[in-house]
Amino acid sequence: MLSRLYGWVLRWAKTPYGTWALFILAFSESSFFPIPPDVLLIALSVVLPKKSLRYALVCSVGSILGGCFGYLVGWQFMATLGDPIIRFYGLIDKYEYIRQLYSLYDAWVVGIAGFTPIPYKLFTITAGAFRINFMVFLFASAVSRSARFFMVGGLIYLFGPKIESFIERYFNALAVAFVILLILGFVVIKFFI
Repeated sequence: MLSRLYGWVLRWAKTPYGTWALFILAFSESSFFPIPPDVLLIALSVVLPKKSLRYALVCSVGSILGGCFGYLVGWQFMATLGDPIIRFYGLIDKYEYIRQLYSLYDAWVVGIAGFTPIPYKLFTITAGAFRINFMVFLFASAVSRSARFFMVGGLIYLFGPKIESFIERYFNALAVAFVILLILGFVVIKFFI
């Protein structure tokens, strides 16, 4: 199922609606959708390297707004929407542990989750559920998500054709590695957090 979703996401890069799809994907992934927007960000940026920073901005804004939506879900709709989303990903048993992480590290938890392949949606929803200071949450989200997406966009912008040929040559291996990192992010949360 994940590979079909992945293929579906990549097909958007070949349409005139790719930028909108990137925004929607970034928004959705921050609150409920399993496929990270990096996949589409890379595909769009490789096609038009000079627009890669613009794509990184679109991805960042979508992700930050999606994180705010995830926060809202946790804050106001935890029982009806938040719990089912967390349960869908098999992470309900990590709920109390994440509460402890927030009490110890506050914004650092959001910042780390926002930059790494750890499922960010779990942290956006729980931040709202645990009533983390919204401005702190928003700042940590903006910094970590923007850093993540601008790093990708910036590399493609700087190295354009060189990195494009590298990505094209090793795209399947990179895609598999990315999916493995995504799955490992879920495994880390499930077994080690």
